[in-house]
Amino acid sequence: MDTLSIEGTPKTPTVRFNGSKGIIEIKGRSIPENSIEFYKPLVEWLEAYAKESKPQTQVNIQLEYFNTSSSKCILDVFKKLEAIQKANQGVTINWFYDEDDEDMLEAGQDYESIIRIPFKMIEVVG
Repeated sequence: MDTLSIEGTPKTPTVRFNGSKGIIEIKGRSIPENSIEFYKPLVEWLEAYAKESKPQTQVNIQLEYFNTSSSKCILDVFKKLEAIQKANQGVTINWFYDEDDEDMLEAGQDYESIIRIPFKMIEVVG
């Protein structure tokens, strides 16, 4: 399984999807010009990964900020992960947020209430 790697920009997050290790990371800001276009390869990669997923997949999400159109695309990513979880594969989502960022904590809690995967809320102190 190929690794999907996208370097972050001021408007798009850094993406590291490592299928051989079962580690998925999205980090940074997500305010792309076209969210659907940016997230499409991520969703497609997850569809391929679902066919040969590892017994345990670790997902690390550490976003500083994301816009409304990104939030829908992030939900699509989580829905693909939920399908992997339903196939009796373990999925853990680590949702990182800055200690003074209540909005990002609430965003993680909102996703957790929609998706049937346990989230681990991790406060970043700094």
